[in-house]
Amino acid sequence: MVDAEEIVDASQDSRHPASRDCGGWDVPAKPGKPGWTREHALELRWRGQPPVRQLRSVTMGSLLHIHEANPAFDSGPVNQPFDFCGRARRLLEDVVRRTPSLAHVQVNRILLAATQARSARVHGLQARVTPLRFARGELTRQRHGVPYQVQRYFVDDHEFLYLLTFCLPRFLNQDFDDKLVTMLHELYHISSAFDGDLRRHDGRYQLHTHSQRAYDCQMAGLARAYLAANPDPALNAFLRLNFAQLQKRHGSVLGIVVPRPKIIPLLAAAAKISVHESTGPESYRRCGERRGVSLKFTHNV
Repeated sequence: MVDAEEIVDASQDSRHPASRDCGGWDVPAKPGKPGWTREHALELRWRGQPPVRQLRSVTMGSLLHIHEANPAFDSGPVNQPFDFCGRARRLLEDVVRRTPSLAHVQVNRILLAATQARSARVHGLQARVTPLRFARGELTRQRHGVPYQVQRYFVDDHEFLYLLTFCLPRFLNQDFDDKLVTMLHELYHISSAFDGDLRRHDGRYQLHTHSQRAYDCQMAGLARAYLAANPDPALNAFLRLNFAQLQKRHGSVLGIVVPRPKIIPLLAAAAKISVHESTGPESYRRCGERRGVSLKFTHNV
């Protein structure tokens, strides 16, 4: 297993060990140890699109904070489900196009997803970018003589190099400025080589440089420069509404929900490949091959 000491979540920093979560990866147990399984696939492949789920308000108490949404902030057709990941993707494409320091980012190779917040706390995970490669874009690495690979994510034959996940409703309950800065914060973590790795700085604090405050100020500056470029206000209008307002206006908030990528010991994976096919909002089909044997089953959730 790759040690947590060696990999840091792009949304955190090694100065905060209590909040470290292994680079956004889910690290399975060592072969032969409790919790170890051979069932992890080297690839997750969805046909058509990844599964879409409805995100919910965490507590009924959050309904007390609903203020009538300003009709000037267009978030799409009223009484139709709000597609969070689709709207976020269109905004990020415009941000990248207007921000020279992000010109290397290919938004179509970033899988945008959402995760359900477990509590109504204001503070906590807002978003995280998870690399789908190791350092310098390598697909595999060795640890104590055992080769490991990060799970690869595909939709049909299109491969993603990063997973960008937003924690809802918490992310949407920030103010407008903080939401935009959070988006830029995560995009800036992407390596300038766009090779599946993260941007690494000199020194001990590779992801946020030596000063978290200076890093945050830099991201705020990028946000101000983007807004000064007079982007289409319709692209970022949804960021001016909170989760409850979007839910009230549209009836529901939908987002792509996928598992966190795992680091797989190749000796245990046995080259198994899993293919996910969306068959509706509540189910999908997975099939794969392992040692020449076809495996097919349907999983309803």
